[in-house]
Amino acid sequence: MLTRRMMLGALAGAPLAACNTIQPNPPGAGYDEFAGWYVGSMPDEPHNIPLVDKSRLDPKFHRQTVKYAGPESKGTVVVDVDERKLYLVNGDGTALRYGAGVGRQGFSWRGRAYVGRKSVWPDWSPTSTMVRLNPDLPRFVEAGIDNPLGARAMYLYQDGRDILFRIHGTNEPWSIGEQVSSGCIRLLNEDVADLYQRVQVGTNVLVKRNGVYRV
Repeated sequence: MLTRRMMLGALAGAPLAACNTIQPNPPGAGYDEFAGWYVGSMPDEPHNIPLVDKSRLDPKFHRQTVKYAGPESKGTVVVDVDERKLYLVNGDGTALRYGAGVGRQGFSWRGRAYVGRKSVWPDWSPTSTMVRLNPDLPRFVEAGIDNPLGARAMYLYQDGRDILFRIHGTNEPWSIGEQVSSGCIRLLNEDVADLYQRVQVGTNVLVKRNGVYRV
């Protein structure tokens, strides 16, 4: 089970969420409410990954294999901002679907990108825009349970340039299925760890809004 130190660490990190959240804590949250989101942990290095009580999430946001009729090739990642879902195309008429938290109104985006690099338990620093909007943000948070990028991050690039959007984990599981970030795509830590081991550097990522990804 998660230790009290881990839970308090996660709670302390919640207001710092990468791609800032508009809901830093679950409704009515105190320590007990926050801890109630977790049912244990799974082994990982250098930190164990907290496991979320899936009964608290709408079943449509559970990781699952679904039918997929899109034209994208096998291995493509497709993010549907309107659905708050991420698909990894299997190429056989199915896709592995994950529930996601996406950009809040005015911060969501659409377009083509690719995974430029990957990181296990990444450090986090806010972008200049995030600092401008919230000058009290720390300028650096080291990797760990309380880090807003969570257990994994996949950094999105266009034309060899980091565009500052990521697919990453979160210490705010209640934000899955919501429009809360500054444009990043967040998954449960256990889900982003699963996606991470399936996706390679160079993987194409299509972010759709209103059914299209072309700007």
